[in-house]
Amino acid sequence: MSTPQAGILLPLPPLARYLAFSLAPDSDVGAGLAALQGVVDGERTVAGIGLPPLTALGKKVAGLKPFPPLSGPGVELPSTPFALWLWLRGDDRGELLHRARRIEQALTPVFELEESWDAFKHDGGRDLSGYEDGTENPKDDAAVAAAIAADGSSFVAVQRWLHDFTRFEAMQPEERDDCIGRRRSDNEELDDAPASAHVKRTAQESFSPEAFVVRRSMPWSEGRDAGLMFVAFGHSLDAFQAQMRRMVGLEDGIVDALFRFTRPLSGAYFWCPPMQDGKLALAPFSL
Repeated sequence: MSTPQAGILLPLPPLARYLAFSLAPDSDVGAGLAALQGVVDGERTVAGIGLPPLTALGKKVAGLKPFPPLSGPGVELPSTPFALWLWLRGDDRGELLHRARRIEQALTPVFELEESWDAFKHDGGRDLSGYEDGTENPKDDAAVAAAIAADGSSFVAVQRWLHDFTRFEAMQPEERDDCIGRRRSDNEELDDAPASAHVKRTAQESFSPEAFVVRRSMPWSEGRDAGLMFVAFGHSLDAFQAQMRRMVGLEDGIVDALFRFTRPLSGAYFWCPPMQDGKLALAPFSL
């Protein structure tokens, strides 16, 4: 029996590392995927597979598609596809480092590491802006319904957002609350928030059909740069895409106020296979 990768629905870990790989030209994709099965347990290490391995083998996964580069008035969502995405979950930065090294070695030469980003849980689950992230996340059975497909698989949308703290800190507290649509002090939603408030732009129940996703985002930092690694799991990619279209103003011309102090640097979609007998079930690849 197939089951979801457990890490998708577990609470956020204290620390994480994200790895993004490209596919080496003329490589043995089947051998690389077999190696992947040996290093992914679905709980401490969650895996998402992009389009390149499928394309290389002439295979398809229904529902997986390219991340669309969207743009609206003064804003852009870049598309930065990868062949493979791994979310390493843990509580020791050194252990994550060595696990990442072992995984990279196991996947070489088929998958080549392109990006590696460390992330962490901040202030009980808040974004570095100080606002709670994922307040409206579905829970329990609703989370399973939102994030997991009938066969136990999932899809994930991943974006790395860069915050402009100087611009954010120049805002008055009321301006910041209006950008988010919640009070930073108590996380209460503002009844009179402007139409551009992030909460109003992405209210999951306001879409038709409803656009529920399970967010598992974590802050990241590198040198002086920092922001949010946005990670959203869904039984399809439609809900996330609907939210992004509204955020950039394609639905009604109103751009999400979040863009006043942060912007995405990347964007990619991946298919997260289910687990069977303790390893990734890669039926589309006949593995």
